[in-house]
Amino acid sequence: MKKLSAWLLCVLMLAGMVATASAQEAEGGGGGAATTYDFEDDLVQGDLVRPDGENLMVRRRGARESLIKIREHFVPELLKSVENL
Repeated sequence: MKKLSAWLLCVLMLAGMVATASAQEAEGGGGGAATTYDFEDDLVQGDLVRPDGENLMVRRRGARESLIKIREHFVPELLKSVENL
C-alpha cells in the first residue's frame, strides 16, 4: 500500500510541474501583438556616430605552405625502434 501511495504522489507532483511549465510558456509566448511607440509630440533627433580616424585597408598575405610535415616512413621507423627493445 505504501508503494502505491508513493507512486501516486510522484505522478501527481510530476503532473503539477508539467502544468506549471506550460502555463509559464503561455504567459510570455512572444507571439502576441507587436509593441508600438508613439512619438507624435516629441522631437526625435539623432546623429551618425562613427570613430575618429581613417579606415585602414590591408592587403591579405598570400597562401603559405603548411609547417606540418607528414612522415611518410613513420610505421617502418616505429617498428625499427621496437626491435631494439
